[in-house]
Amino acid sequence: MGRTRTKKKTAARTPASPISSKVPSIPALFEKAQSLIVQCDYELAQRFITRILEQQPSNAEAKEMLGVVQLEMGDITAARATFTALLPPNPDAPSPPPPSAHLYLAQLSTDDPGLALNHYQAAIEILTVQLKGKERAMDPPTDDEAELKHNIVRALIGQVEIWMDPSYDLCFDPAAEMTCEGLLASALQTDPGNPEALQALASVRMSQQRPEEAKQCLEQAWSACKDLDIDDPKLPPISTRLAMVKLFLELGLYTPALLVLHGVMASDDQEVEAWYLEGWCFFLMSEQAQEKGGKLDELTWQELATDARDCLATCEALHLNEGHPDTPLLEHVRELTAKLDVLGIKPSPVGEDDGDDEEGDWEDAQDSEDGDADVEMA
Repeated sequence: MGRTRTKKKTAARTPASPISSKVPSIPALFEKAQSLIVQCDYELAQRFITRILEQQPSNAEAKEMLGVVQLEMGDITAARATFTALLPPNPDAPSPPPPSAHLYLAQLSTDDPGLALNHYQAAIEILTVQLKGKERAMDPPTDDEAELKHNIVRALIGQVEIWMDPSYDLCFDPAAEMTCEGLLASALQTDPGNPEALQALASVRMSQQRPEEAKQCLEQAWSACKDLDIDDPKLPPISTRLAMVKLFLELGLYTPALLVLHGVMASDDQEVEAWYLEGWCFFLMSEQAQEKGGKLDELTWQELATDARDCLATCEALHLNEGHPDTPLLEHVRELTAKLDVLGIKPSPVGEDDGDDEEGDWEDAQDSEDGDADVEMA
């Protein structure tokens, strides 16, 4: 009887044993890691990626995901080493190496512009080969093809930004201007009408003191993206749209600047630089209203100045709460606020629902001016 019981207990435990020791599949681990990255739980995501690499030490996709997680966690040294391991002469590097590794390393090479340019160029060459393979397939254009073009353009613009950056000696090179022209021509040949390429060209035209041509480029860029949904992958990233706002302000085009900012705020209403630029825009509009007799677009200079004051106050609060690293931005915010204080402009009373009214006013302005925006820019 004792043996019989022992056999029954053993039989009862046998089915449970393989279930409890089952190892998750690689696709399941990838799916879990990706979902954790979306949730910004990078530490836990790293654990799942490590489990993938324990089973497949040469898995390039897992290594790339690990590098991204390390970047998000602020471990720049580890991320650089991870992405470098995906490139030759590392014996485990895939062939061809992933262009994304070059793109990440280009962005991490801020202290060496020459190295950054080389990484961008290597990525462009790999992506171009992949794009030609897609085009030779003679199939209708796919999302993959559009993504390849998008990445090529981004890399070309990355090179332009390095050549134009005043913190590097490259901008003083006699070949800088022609080099940027060639890079942007390649970008627009790769993806005609690309708004980011047109915006970069507008920036180059501004540096060349050719504001009218800059306006034309910006008008095309704005037309290409102003009607895109907030989650459309073709919509430029927030950083690019904020750069567009700066160009609009430099050219005195305040209405499109506010419309771009409205879209940015819809994506992230905690974006410090967006609040700063909105306050700066209203400040400039207030100055223009004073020059034109006290009103601009049916708003008095005092109303515009109060809007500026409120935006700048929000910007300063967010800047301090988040520990934002841009100190010059905060200094300019306080400088503008001091000027408004001298003019007797005070923040809107606490609890006053000006935000909704202001949004409504500008939504009305957008409805009435969308059709005229291109004309006004011209």
